[in-house]
This record gives sequence, C-alpha cells and structure tokens, in this order.
Amino acid sequence: MCQPQPWPLLALLLLLSCLWATTSAVRSQIVGGHEAQPHSHPYMAYLKIGSMACGGFLVAPDWVMTAAHCLGNITVILGAHNVNEPEMTQQVRGVLRYHQHPAYDPNTVSNDIMLLKLTAKATLNDYVKTIPLPKTNSDLPTGTKCGIAGWGLIDDNQATNKLFETKVSIYSRRKCILFYPHLSTGMVCAGSFHQLRDSSQGDSGGPLVCNKVAQGIVSFGYDAPPGVYTRISNYLPWIRKILK
Repeated sequence: MCQPQPWPLLALLLLLSCLWATTSAVRSQIVGGHEAQPHSHPYMAYLKIGSMACGGFLVAPDWVMTAAHCLGNITVILGAHNVNEPEMTQQVRGVLRYHQHPAYDPNTVSNDIMLLKLTAKATLNDYVKTIPLPKTNSDLPTGTKCGIAGWGLIDDNQATNKLFETKVSIYSRRKCILFYPHLSTGMVCAGSFHQLRDSSQGDSGGPLVCNKVAQGIVSFGYDAPPGVYTRISNYLPWIRKILK
C-alpha cells in the first residue's frame, strides 16, 4: 500500500505509482508558516475523510470547493480553528452530492477540482463566510502575492490541529514548465522565490487566495516549491453550471 508522503501535498511520483489506489487524501504542509489568527480565514473548511483530511473553502452557503483527489466519505467542518476541539464556532455538515470534474485525471492530476453540495446550508456569521471566485478567465500576473492556509503538517513533520498560514508568489508559466513539463492551462504555480522550504502548501484542496479572491486549489508538488494549484478561473463555466 502506498503511504502518503509527509511533504508537501501529493508527490507526483507517488501519484503515478499509486494511481490513487485509495480515495484517501494526502496531507500536506505549511513550512515556515505560522499559526493563523483564529477565524481570520472564515471561508476555510476542514474535510474529514476517515483518518485522513483535506482542506476546502465555502463558495456559497451550501457549496464547498476542494480538489478532485480529495474524493471520499467526507464530513465538512466549518468555522474551526483547532479541529480537535469542539469549538462553539464550528458547524458540521455532511455531503449530499459530490461533483468531481468529469475530466479529472489522477495520472496527470489535471482538472483537480470538485464541488461538494452540503446536506444543509451553513449559517453565515463572523466565523463562517463565503469567499469570492474569479470573475474572468485571466492569468494572475507573475509575482502576485497570495496566501494559503491549512491544518497539515508543519516544520519537521510536526502535526498541528490549528490552522496555519503562509504567503507565496505566483510563478510565470514559462518558469513553472521547467519544474512541471505537463503543466496545463488549468494549473497555476506559486511558491517562494527566496527560501527553498518556506512555502509548501496547506492541506490539499485548500484555496490559494490572492487579493481576497480564491484563485487556486492546492493540488500537488514536489519536495520543494513551487507548488501546483488548480486554476479556478479556467473552470468558471463548469462551476456556474454545477452551482445552478
């Protein structure tokens, strides 16, 4: 049985060898990040999938977006900071329907996007909010500063139950193709330009947030930056169709 890599995200080689033999998500890392101010990312969703977990984010009161590779029997926890504590702010929902992108390919990790229809609408408040999606299919300028957050492992493979965050910058497509020759228009790269290991991603399925808009979904990467994200703006027609 293939074991989840300790860092960061999905190692592409693991993907190719496992072919996702199981539906469990692969945990990932915030390296060089710091604990987030509690509830400063009210759109974040913690997706419990058996003994594994993914990140996700609320895009409508009854819809969560995540990565297609996070498919499994998911319980959604909204409004959490410490996922191991029964915080009064938390709202727990089941998943009524799973809309994995029909062209998702686990071999190339292309079209790694999924929408979850919740069993009941979330109650929106200071701790649980939606996050906007892009309005047009335009590329993010190289160097755009973005943020990521997750409940994955942090430095030295230390587990954390609290939400951690870090900042990354958008890589140019030309530069990213040097790392990932199969990069498609449905993918975008981001990482740190300065230090090798300060920016690996948060839990798979979490959002890449640039200027308060969810522009990407944590997808996969090697043991060093940049990481690859699903480029949400590439999927706007499909997203609108599902949300209707």
